Amino acid sequence: MAPKKAKKRAEGANSNVFSMFEQAQIQEFKEAFTIMDQNRDGFIDKNDLRDTFAALGRLNVKQEELDEMLKEAPGPINFTVFLTMFGEKLKGADAEETILNAFKVFDPEGKGTLRKDFLSRMLTTQADRFSPEEMEQMFSAFPPDAAGNLDYKNLVYIITHGEEKDQE
Repeated sequence: MAPKKAKKRAEGANSNVFSMFEQAQIQEFKEAFTIMDQNRDGFIDKNDLRDTFAALGRLNVKQEELDEMLKEAPGPINFTVFLTMFGEKLKGADAEETILNAFKVFDPEGKGTLRKDFLSRMLTTQADRFSPEEMEQMFSAFPPDAAGNLDYKNLVYIITHGEEKDQE
């Protein structure tokens, strides 16, 4: 009898994380997981993390940095563990901070801007791909500066507050 009860409890724990998110959000997390699972074995390991960083242009990630990231997981990182980790990080998270952190992944030096061509390439080739029309709409509503850089901090503020931040 006891093993059946334990199995049911384990299933409940797993299904609980899926109830934290809407179906569309789960699909987005699945796409992100698939992008990071470079070797397509269903788990994110140190090599997958290193390859993901390399794909983002960051080639010199230290072993210790990768080990620290992997230590945050309670065990091997399959999709359910990945989703659970995000769920715990997002509990009570501020929407502006969450979106800002997503952009910061692509800005390891913390400049606060992203190259228009890099952002275009990422948005049209990864996950929920933007159409040329969507890219045009975004850049006409939020044009990059003369050097081709996009101030993503201001963009995130507009997304979350609906108005432009006063420049200090």
